[in-house]
Amino acid sequence: MQPRTILITGCSSGIGIDAARTLRLRGWRVFATCRQEVDCERLRAEGLESFVLDYADEASITAAVAQVQQRTGGTLDALFNNGAFACPGAVEDLPRAALRAIFEVNLFGYHDLTRQIIPMMRAAGAGRIINCSSVLGLVGMKWRGAYVATKFAMEGLSDVLRIEMSDIGIHVILIEPGPITSRIRENAIAHFERWIDWENSPRADQYIALRDRLYQSSGPDRFELPASAVTKKLIHALESPRPKPRYYVTFPTYLMGFARRVLPTSLLDWMIKKG
Repeated sequence: MQPRTILITGCSSGIGIDAARTLRLRGWRVFATCRQEVDCERLRAEGLESFVLDYADEASITAAVAQVQQRTGGTLDALFNNGAFACPGAVEDLPRAALRAIFEVNLFGYHDLTRQIIPMMRAAGAGRIINCSSVLGLVGMKWRGAYVATKFAMEGLSDVLRIEMSDIGIHVILIEPGPITSRIRENAIAHFERWIDWENSPRADQYIALRDRLYQSSGPDRFELPASAVTKKLIHALESPRPKPRYYVTFPTYLMGFARRVLPTSLLDWMIKKG
């Protein structure tokens, strides 16, 4: 039998690389993509099939899909949309261009890649599309407005796609992690510096504490789990004959998922502000 195939994005570190390595050990044929060629070279050196896929670049997405088609003869069993970035800052300080940039990667790139993959799955009459969302796709939190907006949008788009694909054997699944060990904080610094004019913000005094957290790691969050916790749920989403529509990862996601369902908005806001 031919091994099952999966395309994973954002494999330079964190959730993506853990998923790629683990699934390869489980017998999957993994296409582990990264935004930069230097990271792809590193993954190829350890035996993974890796090539460039940059969500912000439409031509890069099309070229990556062509690579998959060429290597498999036009089939793909699963897609794990994973790569994303954050742009910390108060909503009132987010310029339009900042929102455009983060949506290009965190939502539009996912959507573009998914649309190009669906015809292969439709032809096979089966497939799994797994989108990595977040606890921030369930509730909003201060300073994270741009990231929250992309994840809320992904939740809605994925829900509709799941309903639409249900009659042709394609499962659309959301994984919703809370705090996971990754480089998202370090990677967010460049976007913060590019887009947020914090010194001229009416919240300039509040940004001092935000910048301390952003630039100086205080160690793991008390509820933080390793990337393998996401991979564990991903395996169930991929290999279960009846996968769930959603998989929560970490205690904060379970807590906030429950709280959003049962609490009035004013009480949920109070709870979130209390931390």
